[in-house]
Amino acid sequence: MTPKEIILAQINHEETTPVPFTLPIEGEATESLNEYYRGTQWRKMIPPYVVNVWAVDTDPKEQIDENHYRDVYGGVWRTDKAPFHLENPAISEPSLNNYTFPKPEKFLVQGLEKDSLKTCSENQDSFLIGKIGWGLFERSWALRGFENALMDSIAEPDFYEKMLDELMNLYLFFVEQTVKLPVDAIMFGDDWGDQRGVILGPERWRKFIKPRWAKIYDAVHASGKLVVSHCCGSVAEIMPDIIEIGLDVLESVQPEAAGMNPYELKKKWGDKITFWGALGSQSTIPFGTPEEIKTEVQKLYKEMGKGGGYILAPAKPIQPGTPAENAVAIFEAFTNYQS
Repeated sequence: MTPKEIILAQINHEETTPVPFTLPIEGEATESLNEYYRGTQWRKMIPPYVVNVWAVDTDPKEQIDENHYRDVYGGVWRTDKAPFHLENPAISEPSLNNYTFPKPEKFLVQGLEKDSLKTCSENQDSFLIGKIGWGLFERSWALRGFENALMDSIAEPDFYEKMLDELMNLYLFFVEQTVKLPVDAIMFGDDWGDQRGVILGPERWRKFIKPRWAKIYDAVHASGKLVVSHCCGSVAEIMPDIIEIGLDVLESVQPEAAGMNPYELKKKWGDKITFWGALGSQSTIPFGTPEEIKTEVQKLYKEMGKGGGYILAPAKPIQPGTPAENAVAIFEAFTNYQS
């Protein structure tokens, strides 16, 4: 089976040997592996299960100075402190009377589609994902500021819905452009949860966010593509809703968040949705021993992979500060299960 066929089998809830995986390695972890293996040949041991391409740039920006940029919506961000953060929101008051959303053509980049078509042609045996960054909830607070957006959802619901409708229409345009590529799936990102639960609360999420994503997911499915979404934090309370609106693959599956024990999620929902991730980036990866890492990867591989519906991965890319021996342990645990 090709890498694409293995991924598609898992999404169709068919067991495969091996279980597919993705392993995002960058920064310090890359340096650790280069030093340990005395070069970069280790990268060739990671099968190309997933290849990402883009048809639109969903976050164009203009550099203001060394430490600030302005996004295409008009918000000003500061980048010299981690994490980068919004300093001046584009919409200062809960009204769209004096605000104009960027035109769709602002998100089109000359040559991007051509480059993506070339990448697709060169990687036909991989599972091809057309990526669309940010998301409706995340962009709503990026437009208004985090606290303002949460208050809008309670105190200014009509305004909040109008803003979300404008964003939804833009995202439908992004989908329209991206499905032109010969990809297998469209991937979104929208962090609905924090460590405790759904940030807006389940009821407001169902009122404001769910119906708009449902329309976007429907547009993806109408084109014959699958829907993948990244979401950090806890979404256990809305898992039935996520499945109902047609999400095919949930990526991240952050095990430290409330209700997000991957083995419990698998028992409850594993026949209805595919989980991608689940290796703890706040626990096992930075603080486990190499042996504990290998044991947990083995457990994920066997238990989450049972019956299909699983793609092995860290919940987050391997973060700075990860011990070198742990980076090596993760790499070896992932790649050793490919035989």
